[in-house]
Amino acid sequence: MKDVNNLKGIHGVGTMQSRKKRSISRVQSSAYLDLYMLNKEKERLLKEDKRLSMRQDCIRKRLEEIEHEMNKIQEAEATSKAGKDTASPRRAIAQTNGVKKEFKTMALSY
Repeated sequence: MKDVNNLKGIHGVGTMQSRKKRSISRVQSSAYLDLYMLNKEKERLLKEDKRLSMRQDCIRKRLEEIEHEMNKIQEAEATSKAGKDTASPRRAIAQTNGVKKEFKTMALSY
């Protein structure tokens, strides 16, 4: 199934150069002009490739950070389940700096 990221967009549009189309017939065109156009397209593509690789590095780094955070949370969850207290369900308990603080709860009528 296609989603928004897989749809073709403006980045998929072919250029005149990539489609090998010319506004001037081949006989009248200059080799220098062709070399210039190819060089400009090459420079543009190299810049785009560099930007993509930088973006890919950022994405990989963020994925590693997310994985690290998930592991920390899972370890904390496992340790909290092991030492879980049986407190009353009507009281919320917050733990700060090793000190347990109990909060009172009450029913609200709307």
